[in-house]
Amino acid sequence: MTGSARAGRRQEVVGRMAGNAKLATAALAGGAPPARKSGKKKLILLVGLLLLLGGLGGGLWVTGILPPLLGTAPPPEAARGAAAEPVAPAPRPPVYLDLPEITANLNAPGRRAPFLRIRSRLELARPEDVAILQAAMPRLLDLYSTYLREMRPEELRGSAGTYRLREELMARANLVAAPARVVDVLFMEMLVQ
Repeated sequence: MTGSARAGRRQEVVGRMAGNAKLATAALAGGAPPARKSGKKKLILLVGLLLLLGGLGGGLWVTGILPPLLGTAPPPEAARGAAAEPVAPAPRPPVYLDLPEITANLNAPGRRAPFLRIRSRLELARPEDVAILQAAMPRLLDLYSTYLREMRPEELRGSAGTYRLREELMARANLVAAPARVVDVLFMEMLVQ
């Protein structure tokens, strides 16, 4: 290589290094390549667009314009009550089943065992449930008697004791009459002596 070729080559390398140094200095000074700025702009625009659409959707929902369009609300004329009034189903009369009187000794220490006499009535969900429960009556009375014999007199005191007893008897009745449903247990008479 000749001296002039070497000098030209040296200038070329120095020129490249100077160009890279300018880019490095610009990056350190806070300047970024133009491609990154456009990426940040795109991200900001995308987030802004999502926020705008979310705000617009929320506003339409709150004002009541969007629910009828999505089918989640009644039509406007039914909501105003101008065209048709909603027809409420006729209330069903309650269905009751009387249980025989149950007398059971309570679990208490001492010579004289206290006893519980209870007369109750079951409230049923449907009239068809009466036949199911009448067929299961021996099992139901057995479950009730067994449960009552394990109770202590202290457990029956106050309204909390009566409520607990009602819940337990209702759970046992629903267990025995599986397809049928017992809504409530009503106490006609309860005597602890």
